[in-house]
Amino acid sequence: MRLMIAGGGGFRVPLLYRALTSGPFDGLVRELVLYDVDAGRLAAVEAVLAAAPGPAGGPSASGAPAVRTTTSLPAALAGTDMVFAAIRPGGTAGRTADERIAQQLGVLGQETTGAGGISYALRSIPPMLSLARAMAQHCPDAWLVNFTNPAGMVTEALLPVLGRRVVGVCDSAGGLVQRAAAAAGVVLPNGRLDGVGYYGLNHLGWLYRLESGGRDVLPGLLADAGALAGFEEGRLFAQPFLARLGCLPNEYLYYYYETDRALAAMQAAGQTRGESIHRQQSELYPRLAAAGADAYRLWDAARRSREEGYLAEARGAGEQRDEADLAGGGYERVALAVMRALSGGGAADLVLNTPNAVPGPGGVPVAAVPGLPVDAVVEVPCRVDTGGVAPIQQERPAPAQLGLMRRVKEVERLVVRATADGGAAAAAPDGTGSVLATGARREAALAAFARHPLVGSEELAARLLTGYEAAFPELPRLWAQKL
Repeated sequence: MRLMIAGGGGFRVPLLYRALTSGPFDGLVRELVLYDVDAGRLAAVEAVLAAAPGPAGGPSASGAPAVRTTTSLPAALAGTDMVFAAIRPGGTAGRTADERIAQQLGVLGQETTGAGGISYALRSIPPMLSLARAMAQHCPDAWLVNFTNPAGMVTEALLPVLGRRVVGVCDSAGGLVQRAAAAAGVVLPNGRLDGVGYYGLNHLGWLYRLESGGRDVLPGLLADAGALAGFEEGRLFAQPFLARLGCLPNEYLYYYYETDRALAAMQAAGQTRGESIHRQQSELYPRLAAAGADAYRLWDAARRSREEGYLAEARGAGEQRDEADLAGGGYERVALAVMRALSGGGAADLVLNTPNAVPGPGGVPVAAVPGLPVDAVVEVPCRVDTGGVAPIQQERPAPAQLGLMRRVKEVERLVVRATADGGAAAAAPDGTGSVLATGARREAALAAFARHPLVGSEELAARLLTGYEAAFPELPRLWAQKL
């Protein structure tokens, strides 16, 4: 199999390569093509891969793929069987602006959630649409496994181009399931998720059922403060709150349930998460390309430092992430499990971002997450095999959860509308699908900021959008295009 990674100069690419050279994915890929618009970052990642140790520190695995790098998208796509996409338009400097502009206006500044996530999506979706169109031309039978953030929004924007041959991946929800199961003493046979209930959108979901022997053990876990203290999501929220809620929230719900605390911690930190990563990578990448045999060690030390700072605003002073917090496989293993299942390596159960439709009576689709549109991208347990990605039916969410999902989905669809290049995703509000005039994109983007629960103000939305337009000149150019 030939795998292409769009964003091949990304910091986490060596994690994926490491997974490809050992364990269950060894030998799955014969050729790995790294594509990036930044030749310098490609050279740095290539140096890290060349210095990477094989299994147990020995020689490279016999099944290690040949690695090729290119800055030509047509060359990267030709003959490709599978595409992984993890791009970051604007780089870490863009992330810094996403977060800092929001914080300066007194709004929570986070990469994928709230105002920063909307700004990130406005920049990510147009180049991802270009990638999807290029795939349709150069490798029409290939699947796109997307972890470009915000993963749910980006995946939904690509459906008009790629249909069901695109799926969004994130390790956050699956990691929650694994950590909660371990804390409750539940074994998931062969990774099956039949007894697991999870519904949501990307970075906005809840574990609401966890069965063992046909019995839901989640209420017992939510009542056990000691067990909850043993894993990250259990520590993020007070035990009485979780017991009243009756489910375990994804870690990103911290920004919704504890907004004031999160914002205060971010402002007290002195620098944003994006600024910290930008400084680290600006210093690291030039060193990697020239580090020779030491490149992998330098990269791995930086990776550990980066992981320790993840969601730091939600932890107490001196509290560190442990191995249990990092359990769940990582996004690279989720993506590779999807690829293996799609290519005939056996069915897999995974929590993924996919359209909210399951077969209903008479072949008419019904919602896997009742209460949300069947064509909306949701994050739910899915069964993956050579036939594609099939979401598993979930219970109807509680009113509070469903209400929040509906509002955030409205925001996501406004963002898709602001960035889409026609077709179903750009249909007019009256459903006519009529072409909208110049300026309609900006109005949709402005409405997205205003409607988001973490913004909730038209005046504040206008100030946010003006700030992001000043930071990212490509946005005013996008507004000038007709839908």
